[in-house]
Amino acid sequence: MPKVVLSSGSASLALMGGQTEFEVEATNFRRLVLELERRFPGLGRQVDESMAVAIDGEIFQDAYGVELRPDSEIYLIPKIGGG
Repeated sequence: MPKVVLSSGSASLALMGGQTEFEVEATNFRRLVLELERRFPGLGRQVDESMAVAIDGEIFQDAYGVELRPDSEIYLIPKIGGG
């Protein structure tokens, strides 16, 4: 199953009880976000609105169409604001 890693500096850790790594059964990023929202209410929305996504070492601006492999690693990182 794809492995999700949440940045340790993320405010989302409170939604997940401090857990930073877990596996999610999903074949694409869209399904992964839906599963995150089901397991950790509020996290899917937070991923949509305020997190950068890296899948297997590649950063995506729009990851929703990206297919996931069983050994994929997905890193969720808070976006950095600025001007």
